[in-house]
Amino acid sequence: MTEKDIILTSEGREELEKELSNLINVIRPQVIEELVEARAQGDLSENADYDAARNRQAEVEARIKEIETMLSKAKIIEDSNNLNKEIKVGTTVTFQNLKTKKEMTVKIVGVIEADPFESKISNESPLAKAMLGKSTNDTCEVRELKEPYKILIKDIK
Repeated sequence: MTEKDIILTSEGREELEKELSNLINVIRPQVIEELVEARAQGDLSENADYDAARNRQAEVEARIKEIETMLSKAKIIEDSNNLNKEIKVGTTVTFQNLKTKKEMTVKIVGVIEADPFESKISNESPLAKAMLGKSTNDTCEVRELKEPYKILIKDIK
């Protein structure tokens, strides 16, 4: 990871904190129990259960450290009243592709939270970069690897 801030919405921070709590309070004790059971089976040099439990422990500890690092470097974007109705990280935007006439609603979030299946796009995506700083009824051009296209901002929340 780079040394720059990690952008998270307050919702994203809460999800990471829940995952961290689950890893520390539920998963880690389960893995320790698996290690104890596997160790009780005897010879560790040919014990596949022990090796699997050690690998699982390494994965869990790595994820705990990763989340703790993300949370320590996180810049939290609060969902405040967007009085100027300007698009920024944390904003939900409804827009229309002017070529296809298709309307879509997305929420702009940091890279860590991006999930296109939940209509959450990264602030570093071409679409979000084109919209940031724009207002309702603004038209902007989205520059992708293929051909650029224009969109009309319909609503900002």
